[in-house]
Amino acid sequence: MTETLPPYLQIDPDSAMAQLGAPTGTEDFQAIATACARGRADLASRGMDATGTRELRRFSTWEITRYLIPVATGHFRRVLKQNPDLPQGSSETAGGAKWFTLDEVLRLRAHFAAEGSRAKSYLPYRPKGQPAKIVAVANFKGGVGKTSTAAHLAMSAALDGYKVLVVDLDSQGSMTSLFGGRVEDEWQTVFPLLARHYGSYQQGENQRRLDRGEAPTPLDDTMSDALQIRARDLIQTTHWPNIDLIGAQLNLYWAEFQIPVWRMQGRGWKLWDALTDVLTEDGVLDEYDVIFLDTPPALGYLTINGLAAADILLVPMGASFLEFDSTGRFFDMLHSTFSSIEQAENMAARALGRDGLRFQWDAVRTLITRYDGTQQAELAALMQAYLGPTLSPHRQDFTALIGQAGEQVQGIYEADYRDFNRETYVRGRETFDATYAALKSLLVGSWHRDVLAEAEAAE
Repeated sequence: MTETLPPYLQIDPDSAMAQLGAPTGTEDFQAIATACARGRADLASRGMDATGTRELRRFSTWEITRYLIPVATGHFRRVLKQNPDLPQGSSETAGGAKWFTLDEVLRLRAHFAAEGSRAKSYLPYRPKGQPAKIVAVANFKGGVGKTSTAAHLAMSAALDGYKVLVVDLDSQGSMTSLFGGRVEDEWQTVFPLLARHYGSYQQGENQRRLDRGEAPTPLDDTMSDALQIRARDLIQTTHWPNIDLIGAQLNLYWAEFQIPVWRMQGRGWKLWDALTDVLTEDGVLDEYDVIFLDTPPALGYLTINGLAAADILLVPMGASFLEFDSTGRFFDMLHSTFSSIEQAENMAARALGRDGLRFQWDAVRTLITRYDGTQQAELAALMQAYLGPTLSPHRQDFTALIGQAGEQVQGIYEADYRDFNRETYVRGRETFDATYAALKSLLVGSWHRDVLAEAEAAE
């Protein structure tokens, strides 16, 4: 039997040169980008209706009573029959199963919360008077499932009844594409909000200059325009009735160059507070229950803003040595970055007799994504031993449902279970339902702790 040589030992120079093609110039990048844009538009069009917009699928009685409203199917049908003013759903065939829009599900959930058993919780825990919780999903290693994790958690929270805002801080705009967002330029991203924060700082500095009899520093057109923009001007609705979006696109990356220029011009500007301050000032934290931030795969200025704004930080990673190593380096950079900010700020605060700065998060968790229990169990157990409670004990499995939903440019909660066998659908949901349950526990626990702390402070 003759053994075949490996292919890298059989490369002919003439053939290689023929396959090489002409050299690539800068202008060729535009042609490649245009081709990708056409392909991206084609892929994104999947799941859109005839008008070119996304439409969320309907939910069956089986799904509603199993996953969304904790009542027996028979009781659910009796309540609908007794209350004809409630949404009755629609059937695809005469006498067929009833299907409901998510808007209708939310109305039904509100009815059961008002009229149903007091022993059951139909609405998710959300204490009155407390601001929204901000969840940042971050890691500077790409391909760890950061965007898909953030998107599925946002969808989970929406199905649970929370009002959700998704903020895309990644100029690649993957999260924006998943939710069908349309963003023309950086002025429809968070960029003008950050610019407004800096512009407000410069206005304050100019007033202080005037008070000292000095000439103010003129604000450029960017600052003047940004000062007129509010978060509501940027928020888009999505095909999910209770998920809104502040989108991103390539020009958002300009912020990574502009922010350090502003920082050099205004040494006292607290850039890490920009996103928190504008969301608070514009009432966004009162309007929503949970805000998800999808950060770039780098520890740049946009990521720093997202992490500083976050109450909860989730760090997805794969169960591999390289990803474990990279995630460790990510935390090392977080420590260096935020501790250096604290040291610099606290040195000035001590000199002025003011309270110091201390960054603090309600919870920080790492999460194993794309998990294959047949091959990665030993390494995952080792990672758990080292990270302890910082690593969520739940593993986010990769299933057929996840793969097929990804091919259709949609989340698994947007996939119709009739496209799979029911066992595949249930198994595919389990991994993300468990991931959301772990996050919801953090949300509920941190809100409850805030309520108790507030009550204790009032005594």
